[in-house]
Amino acid sequence: MMESVMFDDLDRGLAHALQIDGRAPFSRIAEVLGTSENTVARRYRRLRSAGVLRVVGAVDGTRLGYTTWVLRMRCTPDAARTIGEALARRTDTYWVHILSGGTEISCATRAATPEVLVEKLPRANRILAVSGHWLLHGFVNPQGWGGLAWLTPHQADRLRPNPPEPDRESLVLGEADHALLTALSTDGRAGYAELAAHTGWSESTVRRRMEHLRRTGTLEFQVDVVPEALGYRALARLWLSVRPSALTSVGQILAGHPEVQFAAVTTGPTNMLAAIACRDSRDLYRYLTDRIGPLDAIGHLETAPVIRTLKRTGTT
Repeated sequence: MMESVMFDDLDRGLAHALQIDGRAPFSRIAEVLGTSENTVARRYRRLRSAGVLRVVGAVDGTRLGYTTWVLRMRCTPDAARTIGEALARRTDTYWVHILSGGTEISCATRAATPEVLVEKLPRANRILAVSGHWLLHGFVNPQGWGGLAWLTPHQADRLRPNPPEPDRESLVLGEADHALLTALSTDGRAGYAELAAHTGWSESTVRRRMEHLRRTGTLEFQVDVVPEALGYRALARLWLSVRPSALTSVGQILAGHPEVQFAAVTTGPTNMLAAIACRDSRDLYRYLTDRIGPLDAIGHLETAPVIRTLKRTGTT
């Protein structure tokens, strides 16, 4: 259960360090932050136990031929929580939110057939409308959220890992690979001995396989931070209709906004989705009027406040 925790300067530095490299040794992070390794490890354990910070392993679905969808469901008020919790329990969903006064659900899924996912939900007859949005191109994901920036450029460069080197060879994952990725999706900083126990591999084999998956861009490590702990209490989803000729330019502009946690071009009734985090309602108002308002290529905008988050990234 998430505790009420607010980050101090050291916590913010740690969160930014883990955003840059989620597997960076605590000793290296401590050196960059100017503190001890024990202090960094203790802070991470405290924040992780409080449910406000953790590192998870994430798979680039495009490398494996996966398709990612965002589902938007309008429900009767009495059913949204039950349906949302059922979605959150599934292993193929993430970012499950209740929106707009408790009558709407948003979730991401890599289910091969999203319509089957909906049909299997409890109280499906209380779902009034569903729209599916296939994610075609991302401009920023939560790992690139500017709201976590805290370190100086020099400090950040000392932690930055080598960029991935994607290859064009098809990648086939075996049973042990899936066990490895499942374990990392729960705890991205799990030790090699623990991961070896999950996979049946030796620790050296686990290390080599992880290095290969990271080098090819198949596996990345994301820091999962609860925005409220950083003072961001006005979260919302924006569903945008953008002139097709301007999709790339608008996406690039959104990617430069520190308020934007995620932005992507999608199919569906609207063609762009953005997740934003603002400090309060006044900050949200300023974002919509001062940042979004001047973008003439946006013809229509729907703003859906996040009322409750039932599941974030990872499997739990």
